[in-house]
Formats: sequence, structure tokens, C-alpha cells
Amino acid sequence: MMRGLYSGVAGLKTHQTKMDVIGNNIANVNTVGFKGSSVNFADTFYQTMSPATGPNASTGAAGSNAKQIGLGSLVGSITTNITDPGGTSTTNRALDVAINGDSFLIVKSGGATYFTKSGALNVDAAGTLYCTTNNATVQGWLADANGNIVRDSVRDLAVMTPDKTTIEPTATENITLSGNIDKNDEDLEVTVANSTTEGFRMTFTFYDRIGEEYTVQMYLQNTDTSGAYGLVVSDVVDSTGKSIFVTENEDADGNKTYESSNATVTLGGVEYSVATVDEKTGKMTLQAGGDAAQIIFNPESGEFSTTKEDITRPDTSLYAGKALVFDVTNAGDGRDDTFNHYVNDGANEYGGVEIDVSYLTQFSSGGKGNTSYTRGDADGNGAGNVAGEMSGISIDNQGMVIGTYTNGEKRVLAQIAVTTFANPSGLEAVGNSLFAATMNSGLFDGVGEDITSSGGSFTPGALEMSNVDLATEFTNMITTQRGFQANSRIITTSDTMLEELVNLKR
Repeated sequence: MMRGLYSGVAGLKTHQTKMDVIGNNIANVNTVGFKGSSVNFADTFYQTMSPATGPNASTGAAGSNAKQIGLGSLVGSITTNITDPGGTSTTNRALDVAINGDSFLIVKSGGATYFTKSGALNVDAAGTLYCTTNNATVQGWLADANGNIVRDSVRDLAVMTPDKTTIEPTATENITLSGNIDKNDEDLEVTVANSTTEGFRMTFTFYDRIGEEYTVQMYLQNTDTSGAYGLVVSDVVDSTGKSIFVTENEDADGNKTYESSNATVTLGGVEYSVATVDEKTGKMTLQAGGDAAQIIFNPESGEFSTTKEDITRPDTSLYAGKALVFDVTNAGDGRDDTFNHYVNDGANEYGGVEIDVSYLTQFSSGGKGNTSYTRGDADGNGAGNVAGEMSGISIDNQGMVIGTYTNGEKRVLAQIAVTTFANPSGLEAVGNSLFAATMNSGLFDGVGEDITSSGGSFTPGALEMSNVDLATEFTNMITTQRGFQANSRIITTSDTMLEELVNLKR
């Protein structure tokens, strides 16, 4: 009879434990990244009244089963439902990410490494990415100066440090001219060969190494009837509208005079320098040091054919026959030399501005041509830019942390690393949506992995919510309550039986 009492007590304890777990699950039904737990019971020790016996052929006795009385139940396991994903809640915050897959974010708190499913991220005062749920710093890999991720040991993601909040200017390396040149356009005809003041007007702008913007003014001229057109420079002006070929002088009385700055530029290897400068007005003309570089079309099809320039390009050139090099070879008196100069060392070429003219055509269009330009090559590379300041950061579906700057540039700053475990249910929950690795979960290697390597991804602007199912929890609550109630009846019934035993002697 005493065994029944203790079995009832054991049942009460196990059902109370299960109720504690259910209560914790329900309390965290809206906790970001929370993983619910479930309780499994196991029967406990048995008292054997008689052991099992086998049949005896000599006596003809049959075998008998063991007679055992159980002593109640115990908690066999409390398992965290790690692999069951929670629902996705849209937040539209650029730094919130939901994890799709079995991966965990790697974070550090108090010098120890933990793991979490909570992707509610922000940047602290030191510019480091951290998880707002537990104030732990997010771990990953930083990018080098060229925006390439260096995948070594994970570290704190310092994404808004002083060296990242500003972006240096870059010089323009490529210009792409496009449009149509109608051979019947009267503006193409010139009265003086290689004149720098007549022809079909074309322009483009570029940046030097310190982000100063310059505008190059050119003329396209019909030089013969074979479909070849000369391209000459007529002026280069800075961001204030002043020509780099002219120096302005002012005396004590405020009188201004103008003279040559001695600046020189080249286009397609042909040098352009000042021919004349009007001392009073500053109006100037340029002179070419040779025959102008040419753009040549196929006269039968009107398609672009090739270019002709006074430059010997190496065999490895990507621009031979499709581009002309513009270069400021002398910035002029009083100007710093901030331009990328063209160099041909026989194996490589760099510097200056490569003007890709291969997208021009010579189709009939009513006697009027129309052209435009874009900074950068056909893929947008080499456009150059002014200096900029960081205006915001965001995270993409691969975990790349991308900085956006006021000059329109975007730069990869870092990548969030993740990790997976052979037995994620073996992780130990330590609170604040954090898990710690154990010997049964498998240990973290210190490097992490790209989330896409295991087929996962991030959902930016969203969070993974709790995976607690209220319907299941309330059902478990009912069965747990009834189990607790039934075990309490064991105790009260055993007590009544003991009372009857005591009452045998009145």
C-alpha cells in the first residue's frame, strides 16, 4: 500500500514538471527565436515479487512470468524542438533577418561564444553589429579594402567604424558613348581640318583622383567619305566652369587678364595645347599636335567598325579598336596633378579615361545625330565618384552587410557567419534566446560557414518567431492536468485504505 502512495507522489512530480515546461512554452509564445520544449516520461524502478521461470520438462510444470510492481514514473527527457521553424514576422527593418534553415547566428557575450535564432540586429555606439534580444555581438567576417570577404576566424562585425563611415573618391576610368551619328548631319562638316571649334558637339564628364568633376568638350568631324570621323578636343572645364587651359589673373584694382595655363591633354594619343588666348575675355582655341583620332563606321551597314589612334596598345588590350584614350598630361600652372595618366608598358595599360565608342552607329535619322554618354564601361565599372558619407546599412539574403553612401555608392562591409550542429537538440539553453554548445551537440569550429553553403538563406526585414503551437500546448495542458488529478487520487485512495486498516482495531 505504501508503494501506491509513493507511485502517486512520483506521478505528481512528473506531471508538475511537464506543467512547468508547458507554462514556459506558452509564456514565450511571442519570443523572437524561441524554441519550445516537450517532456517525455519513463517508468521507474520495479520491485520483483518473483522472477520469471521457464518450463520444466521433468516435472511437467509450465513456465511463469516475473511478478513486478512499478514504483511510479520519472522525467525521461526534456527535448527542445530546435529543428521546427517558427513563423516569419515581417518588420521591414533593414537590420532584421530571419534564418531559413537549421543554421544559428554566432554571437559573443561576456567573452563566451553562444548561438541564437534571434535576428533582431542593430549597431551599437562603437559601430558593432549586435543582437538586441541579448546584447551579444554578432560574429562573422570582415571585407577587405576591395569589398572581398576574408573568411578567417569569426570576429566582431565592426561595420560603422570611422574608416567605413566615409568613402574615398575614385577617378573615372571608363566612359561609354552611345547614340547615332547621321552622316547627313550638317554639323559634321568643317571648313578647317582638325578644327577644335567646329563639328558635331559631344561631351562627357569624369572625376579625378580627389573627386573633382571635369567636363570634356569635343567635336566629331567628317574627315573623308569612307565612313571615318575625327574626334577632337575643344575644351576641358572644371566643376566651376573654368577652362583648365586658361589662367585668370587679377591686379590690385580688380582688373582681370587671362593667359595660357600651359595645360595639355591627349585624345587617342594626339596632344592638344593652347593655340591662342584672348587676354581680355579669356576665350581660347586649341591646336592639335597631329591628325585627330578617328571613329570609323561601315559605310554599307552603318555599324561601328573600329577606331584609329596614335597609340600602340599591347596584345592584351581589351579596348583596342573600340575605344580612345583621353588623358590630362599636364594639369596646367597652379593646378595639382590629380589625374590618372595613361601608361603603356608593353604588357598592360592603365590610367587616363577609356572612351568606348563601339556603341555608336551611323544610321540615317533625318539628318540629325543624337548621342549620350554614361560614366563607366558597359557593366558600370570604372565610373568613378566623389567622396561620400555613410547614409545607412542593410543586410541581404546571403548575410552581406552593405553600406550605402551619399554619393550613391554601395560597399560590402562584412558578412554574417552562421553555424550548424550535428545534434542541435543537444544545445543547452542559457536564456535570452541564447544556446551554448555541449559535448552532445557538437562543438563550434571557430570559423563558421556561409549560410548558402547548407542551402539556407536570410530573409531581410523579418524575424523568426517562436515555434510554440498554442493548440498543442493547451491540449497537453489538459492531459497533464488530468494526469496530475488522477495521481492525486492514488494518494487519497491509498490514504482511505490505510484508514480502514487502522480502524480494524477500535
